[in-house]
Amino acid sequence: MEKKLYRSRNDKKIFGVCGGFAKYCEFDPTLVRLVAALLVVFTGVGLLAYIIAALVMPNEPEM
Repeated sequence: MEKKLYRSRNDKKIFGVCGGFAKYCEFDPTLVRLVAALLVVFTGVGLLAYIIAALVMPNEPEM
């Protein structure tokens, strides 16, 4: 089965981008959120990337 990147329906705090990315890469969602927060604080690029991902990534299909 082909892996696809979706926004998480179950593991989300705001839009589910970090939860979906963590599931896709098989990482801990907390670690992904921490890295995203650090990118936002120190570079500002993380916020733009998060907003774009929230707009572009589809929701996880219901099972």
